[in-house]
Amino acid sequence: MIVAMKPEADALDIEAVIQRATQFGCRVHRSQGEERVILGILAEARQLPSTDAFEALPNVERVVRISTPYKLVSRQYQPWSSEVAVNGARFGAGGFPIIAGPCSVESEVQIFETARFLRDAGIPLLRGGAFKPRTSPYDFQGLGEEGLRLMRRAADENGLGVVTELLSEADLPAVAAYADLIQIGARNMQNFALLKAAGASRKPVLLKRGLSATIQEFLLAAEYIAAQGNLRIILCERGIRTFDTSLRNTFDLAGVALLRELTHLPVIVDPSHATGKRSLIAPVTRAAVALGADGAIVEMHPHPEQALSDGAQSLNFEEFSNLQRTLAPYIALREAERRQETSAMAAAVA
Repeated sequence: MIVAMKPEADALDIEAVIQRATQFGCRVHRSQGEERVILGILAEARQLPSTDAFEALPNVERVVRISTPYKLVSRQYQPWSSEVAVNGARFGAGGFPIIAGPCSVESEVQIFETARFLRDAGIPLLRGGAFKPRTSPYDFQGLGEEGLRLMRRAADENGLGVVTELLSEADLPAVAAYADLIQIGARNMQNFALLKAAGASRKPVLLKRGLSATIQEFLLAAEYIAAQGNLRIILCERGIRTFDTSLRNTFDLAGVALLRELTHLPVIVDPSHATGKRSLIAPVTRAAVALGADGAIVEMHPHPEQALSDGAQSLNFEEFSNLQRTLAPYIALREAERRQETSAMAAAVA
């Protein structure tokens, strides 16, 4: 359930709610909005007290039971959109930041060349895989911790943040030491032990939707991270598996729109994995901007034809620059519409 405090509630009022919840053996998660505090009361359903236990406390505005199975990530729990900031990129703040880089860290030359390009292009986050989950055991599996070291050095020398995938709990100390944003890939979306460990790390987490996951399963996976006290979660729609084999995956645009209704977490898109074709990355990303997505993660490589993984869906530097140019007017239009909406709301309140 959620306990929404009145705007005038002070620290003593909030502490009274927390103490009452503790008496019932419940955990409490605090969410601070611009005007009020919302407290999430967490426990198994049979342990939750009645709403009466909190309604009479000082400066409690309302008490609501959350009907969705996912609690902390629901808009019922927090009606305003969350913002996750990583190295200057603000996901959920109304803009459209892009994460970019190669599928795999392959060499020092490759990752440093990429980092320098991204710095000059104004991209704040460098992505790259050091531990790679490949379908075939004979495909390139990544450079491991050496890949992490190379990516961290390249990022630091060029003022970038690092985004990289975590495959196992055993790798968490190394990945957390080098990464600014930990990615949980589609194949691990329901690896619940890994989700708990990533949440407990307190690092921001980029969670990709599973190959055949429903929207509810996706949000429940995010709930595993949030239940560890970590709400710095970015959701990523990267396409799902369907009957159609024309593309690598089927990009669920409607799912992005639905997620923005159901959750306060930022929602970004991965047009590279969603399509598997570099020619479709720009139009799909433009559609995501129009739909209200909070950013994108794009695969790019200095020489895609030489890439050890995902070359067919990786942009070269010129193609990435073209993507930025084609996105700019769409992003500007969306930001102008957002400013108009904000002004209209302010005028209505006044």
